[in-house]
Amino acid sequence: MSELEAELRKAVRGEVGFDVTSRALTTMDASNYRRVPLGVVAPHDADDVAAVLEVCRDHMVPVVARGGGTSIAGQATGTGIVLDFTRHMKGLVSLDPDTRTAVVQPGLVLDRLQEAAAPHGLRFGPDPSTHSRCTLGGMIGNNSCGSHSVAWGTTADSVRELDVISGRGQRLRLGQEWAGAPQGLREVVDGELARLRTGFPELPRRISGYALDALLPENGADVARSFCGSEGTLGIVTEAVVRLVEAPRARALAVLGYGDEGAAAEAAAGLLPYGPLTVEGMAADLVPSAHVLPRGGAWLFVETGGESQDEARARAEAIVRAADVVGSTVVTDPGGQRALWRIREDASGTATRMPDGSEAWPGWEDCAVPPQRLGAYLRDFRALLTAHGLRGTPYGHFGDGCIHVRIDFDLLTEPGVAAFRRFSEELAEVVVAHGGSLSGEHGDGQARAELLPKMYGHDMVRLFERAKGVWDPDDLLNPGMLVRPAPLDANLRFSVLPREPVDVAFGYPADGGDFSAAVRRCVGVAKCRTTSAAGPAVMCPSFRATGEEEHSTRGRARLLHEMLAGELVTDGWRSTEVRDALDLCLACKGCRSDCPVEVDMATYKAEFLHHHYEGRRRPAAHHSMGRLLQWLRLVARTRTAPLVNALAAVPPFAWAAKRLGGIAPERDIPRLAARTFSRWWERREKAPVGTGGDLVLLWPDTFTEHLSPNVGQAAVRVLEAAGLRVALPPTVRWRTPSGGGEEVTVAMDPVSLLRGRERVCCGLTYISTGQLDRARAVLRRTLDLMEPVLGTAAPVVVLEPSCAAALRSDLPELLHDDPRARRLADRVLTFAEALERHAPDWTPPRVERPVVGQTHCHQHAVLGDAPDRRLREAAGLAGELSGGCCGLAGNFGFEKGHYEVSVACAEEQVLPAVRGAGEGAVVLADGYSCRTQLEQLAGVRGRHLAEVLAEGLGASG
Repeated sequence: MSELEAELRKAVRGEVGFDVTSRALTTMDASNYRRVPLGVVAPHDADDVAAVLEVCRDHMVPVVARGGGTSIAGQATGTGIVLDFTRHMKGLVSLDPDTRTAVVQPGLVLDRLQEAAAPHGLRFGPDPSTHSRCTLGGMIGNNSCGSHSVAWGTTADSVRELDVISGRGQRLRLGQEWAGAPQGLREVVDGELARLRTGFPELPRRISGYALDALLPENGADVARSFCGSEGTLGIVTEAVVRLVEAPRARALAVLGYGDEGAAAEAAAGLLPYGPLTVEGMAADLVPSAHVLPRGGAWLFVETGGESQDEARARAEAIVRAADVVGSTVVTDPGGQRALWRIREDASGTATRMPDGSEAWPGWEDCAVPPQRLGAYLRDFRALLTAHGLRGTPYGHFGDGCIHVRIDFDLLTEPGVAAFRRFSEELAEVVVAHGGSLSGEHGDGQARAELLPKMYGHDMVRLFERAKGVWDPDDLLNPGMLVRPAPLDANLRFSVLPREPVDVAFGYPADGGDFSAAVRRCVGVAKCRTTSAAGPAVMCPSFRATGEEEHSTRGRARLLHEMLAGELVTDGWRSTEVRDALDLCLACKGCRSDCPVEVDMATYKAEFLHHHYEGRRRPAAHHSMGRLLQWLRLVARTRTAPLVNALAAVPPFAWAAKRLGGIAPERDIPRLAARTFSRWWERREKAPVGTGGDLVLLWPDTFTEHLSPNVGQAAVRVLEAAGLRVALPPTVRWRTPSGGGEEVTVAMDPVSLLRGRERVCCGLTYISTGQLDRARAVLRRTLDLMEPVLGTAAPVVVLEPSCAAALRSDLPELLHDDPRARRLADRVLTFAEALERHAPDWTPPRVERPVVGQTHCHQHAVLGDAPDRRLREAAGLAGELSGGCCGLAGNFGFEKGHYEVSVACAEEQVLPAVRGAGEGAVVLADGYSCRTQLEQLAGVRGRHLAEVLAEGLGASG
């Protein structure tokens, strides 16, 4: 143990982490930059913060304060000690609705403050897009804004007082009239009054540099306001008194269409006198489908508020009348507003990739100019992009003149990095020429601080340095930011990654087959760190269960990044740190859809496990559950399911089986079906097959085949009631002669086919445990069996969502060298999709019952559930299913050591929903794992939608 680490452990009550994982998790924020810290401390209180500063001052080790780690300019990274405020110092100390103030700790997530203020009709004004995970301390450090800043300003406008510890350990209470100012600061300001009065541009989003003009006497000598936006370079915030604002009782949204982006930008400033809450802008190149928007090539989203819906609508309609638009719409319905806002919010995710899927990066994310100059600035900005051969899609806070954009910089090669520097220098000059600020929201950090002399001049920057020296004479706090900055092209996080593609099993088609590019997808915006799954969202259940960064999608991506870099994580695929972080990944695939850049951690986990255990002994669970299909087929072949069930009911046998199989002792071993689905089918299908309807192949997945054959039987009944002809996939390999028509028909005959010995399989359990060589072999055999079918028009209906997702996504990515894989993947339909596409005129039975349950996480992430929603509605099944993950997630919840996390995931949404269900409610759970979790934790029988409809057929018949 190092001397520094030992002294920190002795001095603080909070956790001290000098281990590889703790350091790897904090090497990056949401910027292009990377720094490796010496260690991480999670302070319990202000005394811990003071102790850390004292120890680090003795050792001359820098200190960086970190909240949610969503900074886009690099200011939340450092080479010394990182202070993580999200673990302990995250409380809401008090909230006073009478004075409209709240006292908060720096690690408090903004959404938690909003939730506490909402019952009083109050809110915190600034609302950056990362509101579900950014912290108040980080917002103060960056002077964050958000879409409502035209109404409520920046964070500095909402700060009243700050408790701060300076670099020399002084505890200061900052406020107006020089309250809390460190010794010497007033003298610096008094000697530079003229410069401070003339040296700052006037615009609503000036975030760059130190706000020393807030210390002018005419501005109240507000030390707290001046401190905002100092990016942790002047002192460490330990508590803050913030102002709350009254939230409008009603809101309306006017969407205004313009011919192009320039027209929208030029119109934005003219709407400000009408008092809107937001004026957000975006152009058509960020909208995949604009059919729900009014006519136009660019749009302004203008929100208004009022005491009633009528008042809010009247204000919105007044804005429409005042605007010169080509199209418009006004929406007061909250659901309709959310749908429209989702288009604008999705733009921020779309902007992280180019339309062709290529990478785009921050760095010039948030320049701001006076709103009246926005149209001219955007024209010059677009021209500069073109001149440098770059692409970007601007959008953002048009009412404040602040533009967000990610640009397809080449940050991987020396010429590309040199071009990045040239562009940055030229764009800074363009921004300054328009009277703007290099940063309008996210701060300067390393991305822009080097260019501050272009905006302020060298004399003002030297004044910034003098102010820094007063607060932090030892340059202990976040050095290299704002003053004496590191070069903007140094410490780039991509420079440490391998230049040659890594040898991997999956194809990574969206990343050019490059695993490094797949890992680079994580830009660090940390949507995976949200503490509640809103609506149907799934990502990231293990983080919500543990609250630990290493169990978030971002945390795992950071460890994989460091594994590839080889500097901090030095043992590559053999890394125990990466293995342990991935261990609690449920492979729910939620990140594949919920992450703005579609990080697919389930695939990365399977890839890692494949390499990690190559040539090594695997955990028992990989053999017992990873090879589940082999064991179940053996039981079916020997017809010993009753014997296995009987033994599993005897405690000593069950205990031994679970111990040998690496199964959690808290779990019950599921009962096997006495007769498989295929055996039921073989006897039943001796009757003639109907004719006339479309032919569909019903996939006998492992769970339906061996554990829930009743689901398959119900599906057959419903599909046939809808007029479809049902067959099972081939089970023998057929050679199809040229011409092939009759041979395909013979191959589809269910009776003759089932007399073969092979079975199709999606390979799911092999994939989830990283046994990718076995998975490939199983899938190639499946493709051989399915080859005759692939020459027909018959779809493949898969009842188990996880198996359908594996066939649709994992199959073509794992067998990327076999064209048959894509052909089969494109045939896969869910139960509801098959009925909607191939029996569009069929009317399902009216069940007329409420439903509860959970949308399967793989269905949400890969397959989509819109057809299921429509089918449920047509059947009179009323109610919404919850989001999140059931927590069982295939083998995950059965594995030893995962039980508590599995239960915590279930307790988040699905178990409360089921417990609160009314009498007569149907519990829907299409996934076998979901049904098992409900049965074992709640004693409730969940049912597949096919079972509910089949029962309805019986009732209606």
